[in-house]
Amino acid sequence: MPGDGIGKVVMDEALRVLDAAGFDAAYINGDIGWEFWCREGNALPARTMLLLEKYKVGLFGAITSKPKEEAAAELAPELRDKGFIYASPIVGMRQLFNLDICIRPCRSYKGNPLNFIRRGAKGEVEEPMVDVVIFRQNTEGLYCGVEWSHPEGIVYDALQSHPSFRKNFGKVPKEEIAVSTRIFTKKATERILRAAFDYADKNGYRSVTLCEKPNVIRETSGMMYRMAGEMQKQYSHIELWNTNIDAQMMWLTKNPEDYGVIVAGNMFGDIVSDGFAGLIGGLGFACSANIGEDVSVFEPTHGSAPKYAGYQVSIVNPIAMIESACMMLEYLGEKKISDRIRKAIAAVILEGMVRTYDMMKMKGSPDAIRNGAASTREMGEEIIKKVTRDK
Repeated sequence: MPGDGIGKVVMDEALRVLDAAGFDAAYINGDIGWEFWCREGNALPARTMLLLEKYKVGLFGAITSKPKEEAAAELAPELRDKGFIYASPIVGMRQLFNLDICIRPCRSYKGNPLNFIRRGAKGEVEEPMVDVVIFRQNTEGLYCGVEWSHPEGIVYDALQSHPSFRKNFGKVPKEEIAVSTRIFTKKATERILRAAFDYADKNGYRSVTLCEKPNVIRETSGMMYRMAGEMQKQYSHIELWNTNIDAQMMWLTKNPEDYGVIVAGNMFGDIVSDGFAGLIGGLGFACSANIGEDVSVFEPTHGSAPKYAGYQVSIVNPIAMIESACMMLEYLGEKKISDRIRKAIAAVILEGMVRTYDMMKMKGSPDAIRNGAASTREMGEEIIKKVTRDK
C-alpha cells in the first residue's frame, strides 16, 4: 500500500532492496490515500481492506491527512455535501483489524551524523548509543475517535453528572465545548504490557519503562500503572520503571542509553517514540509495526511530505521504509534476510560516502542534489550494492 506523496518513492526503494536481498514474494497493490478520498470519498477503500483481510500482511508507505474542513474542500464536486467525513486511513486500519500492538524501535547507527551528542562532565563530546523499543497501545486512548463538539442530550447529561465537569465547565455554553475521550480497556492494556515484557525477556533488555501520567490522569494511566506492577511479578528479572511523559521527554536527552523497552498508551507512545526517533536521526530512520492477532501492517512513522513529492528527483531518505520492511521480514520468520539488509544499511551509514539531504543537514529543497546530497534512488542503490556483496 504505497499511499501518496513520498510514500510511493520510498516504497519503490524498499521493494528493490527486498528483491536484491533474496526475499521471494508476490506483491499485491492496495489503493489507499488522498487521491481516493478526493475521487471516492474514502481514503481507505473497502477493496483494499478485503485484500489485507485475505493476505494478512501489509507494507504501507505514507498518506496525506488534513483537517476536517480542508479535506471536505478537496472532495470531487459531485461528492461535496453528501455526508462524507475524512478519517485517517491508518487509524481506521488499526481499529478495523485491531492492530493494537505498535512497535517502534529507535536504534542508533554508528557514523550517522544525526546521532544525539552531549557534553560530558569535563566538556568532552559524548555520543551515547540509543537502543530503545517503544510499545504503543494502538487502538484506544485519545485516538479512539469518541468525540463530540457542543455535546447535547444524554452526552451532556453524562458530563454534568461528574462533579469536576459541573465545577469547571458547568456554566460554559454547550456550543463552546468540545470533548475527546481517553478510553483504556483491561484487555488491550494487558496485551500491550505483555508484548513489552515478552520482548524485553526474549531480547535481553533489563528494564521496561511505563511512560504515562498516573498522578494526574488517575483512571486510565492509573489502571495501566497498576496492571504493569502486577505483571512485573511474572518477570522478576526485568525491572519496571515508571516515568511521567513530561519528565520522560526531558530525561530522554539526558541519559537515553539507560532506557530499553518503553510501553505507553496511544498518545504518549506516539509522543515518546518521536522524541527518541529524534535522537537517532529523525523520521528518516523511524520504522514501526502494527501487530494484530490475524493481520499486521508495517510502516515508517513519517508522513507523506507532499512538498517533496513533486520534485523531479526525489531527495527523501528511504531508510525508515526499508527498516519497516525489515520488521516485516522478522515477523514472517525471514530474520537472516532482515539481518543482511540491516548490515548493509549500517555499512552505508558508517562509510559515509552516500548521504541524503537530512543526513547532510541541508534544507529539503531540489538544490540538495546539486549540493552533494544523495537522491532517494542513490541511497537505495548503495544499500543494494552492500546487500548483494554480502549474499
